[in-house]
Amino acid sequence: MPILLTFGDSNTHGTPPILNRGEYRRFDQKTRWPKIAQAALGDDWELAEEGLPGRTAQFDDPVMGAIMNGRPALRMALQSHGPIDVLTIMLGTNDVKTRFATTPEQVVAGIAGLLDVAMSLEYQDRHGGFRILLICPPPVVETGPIRVEFWGGAARSQALAPLYADLARSRGIGFMDAGQVISVSPIDGVHFDETAHAALGRAVAEKVRTMV
Repeated sequence: MPILLTFGDSNTHGTPPILNRGEYRRFDQKTRWPKIAQAALGDDWELAEEGLPGRTAQFDDPVMGAIMNGRPALRMALQSHGPIDVLTIMLGTNDVKTRFATTPEQVVAGIAGLLDVAMSLEYQDRHGGFRILLICPPPVVETGPIRVEFWGGAARSQALAPLYADLARSRGIGFMDAGQVISVSPIDGVHFDETAHAALGRAVAEKVRTMV
């Protein structure tokens, strides 16, 4: 059975739009986009969900801890699961937080580091070769209860899609701009609502079908 591994942050985990800072909620399996994608791909597909709220592509978070760094986390995920057939990576939202003071190019450099890990002979050989779909998250909007963490992040995130597309092209991997399919919730400007999860899940499944 083919296996899809979805690697990302809170929007891969299934965090609903935040109403109050510090709360923890998660959409159920009928709502989360990775489960929607699995269902759309068919019963013969298995799914490994690897979404962590707060995860970055490259940074130890001074507030949330070193476990938010996606580089060691991706290595751990690729050693925990397998053999996989398709890996999706959707990160970068948290990298545009104010406290990291990144440029769009620095965010993309972090994504490039993740691709270097995933495309290394060590992990490609371990899994017998797998395809990679790089997903650029939709731009954030500076609104709602967590807007203070993303001051300046809207402009940075709006510049990411063409850079992600160029990076994917240079590596010969799949690419999808989620911002062409969905938008973030106006409630908190970062997370996806139920409708967006459904649309993204179907779009990812359609893209994956073209890659395998």
